[in-house]
Formats: sequence, structure tokens, C-alpha cells
Amino acid sequence: MRLFKPLYELALRWAAHPRAQAYLAGLSFVEAFIFPVAPELMLAPMTLAKPARWARFASISLGFSLLGSLVGYGLGHYAFDALRPLLAGSGMLAHLDQLVAEFRADAVAHPWKAFWLLVAAGFVPIPMKVASWACGIVGMPLLPFLGGIAVGRGKRVYLLCGLIRLGGERAEKAIHRWIEPIGWAIVVLVILLVVYFGYLR
Repeated sequence: MRLFKPLYELALRWAAHPRAQAYLAGLSFVEAFIFPVAPELMLAPMTLAKPARWARFASISLGFSLLGSLVGYGLGHYAFDALRPLLAGSGMLAHLDQLVAEFRADAVAHPWKAFWLLVAAGFVPIPMKVASWACGIVGMPLLPFLGGIAVGRGKRVYLLCGLIRLGGERAEKAIHRWIEPIGWAIVVLVILLVVYFGYLR
């Protein structure tokens, strides 16, 4: 089943629109807490079309990702409590409460350790929404949370735009060619992480 290539092609159409920067801001915002398409998929063709604006595009994406991550943080904090009755019926609540308590104690006792974990997460394909919801659930202090997201996501968007600026059309074609297997690999990785932390840890 093709899922990610059609979404990527939709992002390409948005990138060519006269209001592409507004679409990039909106995509960066909603991706940080719910949408499955990363804003980097718009950044690539936008940077290819206007390479001199690569830093501007990266900055727009980063700024609105930070705003969206705050929404994800709030949803993680409040939605987890709202879902507790459903989780209690599934038999998972006691285990989840134990995990949350462990992560919360670690995040409060060592907030800058959590900061470095968020920075490191930028090197692996963990969606920002997972990080923002998880940090909201455990109540990670906001300063290291925002700092970790800024550095973790920032190095991704600035590196991508810089590479597209240098690599040109060949780099964008590579993204287009491999987007479907990359997307499904990310889905599998997230499922494995959920299974590991939810059942095997």
C-alpha cells in the first residue's frame, strides 16, 4: 500500500504554491503534534526552487515546530489523564503508570539529561509528536524541553536545507525515490518502540 509517496507529492504541490511559506508554517505546526508528514518534505523542493532562501525556510519550519510541540506537550499532559478510564479497562494502566512515574522522576531529577535525549532524537527517525506527547505526559520542565526540541529539530532542518542548497536536484530526487520505504521504516520503528516500552521493558 502506497501511503507516504502520495503525501509527499501533496507536499510538493504545496511547495510550488504562491503561499508555500504559509503552508510550510502550518505543516510544521501540525506535524509537531499529530500530522504524519514531516515538514522536511516541503523544505526540500522549496529550497531547490529558491536556494538563496534556504535559511529563511528552515527558520520558519523550526519556529512553527516549536509552537506545535507546545500543543503536543499540552495534549500529552491532559489527554493521558482523560484516557485513564479507557486504559484501566484494557489492563494496561498499571504498567503505563509505572513507566510514566519512572520517566517523570528521571525528567524532574535530571532535566538536562532529557534535553540531551531530545537532541539525540533528532538523529533518528522518531517523530516529533512522539517526543512532545511523551514529555507532556511525564511533565518534563519546559526550558530543557523547548531547548532540546530546538536543537534536535533545528539541526535537521538546517542540515537538510543546506544539503539541498549544495546538492541541488539530485538530492531532491533521492528523497522522492526513497520516501515510501523510509516512511514505512519509521512506522515499524515507532511500533517496535511502543511494544518495547509498553510490554517488554
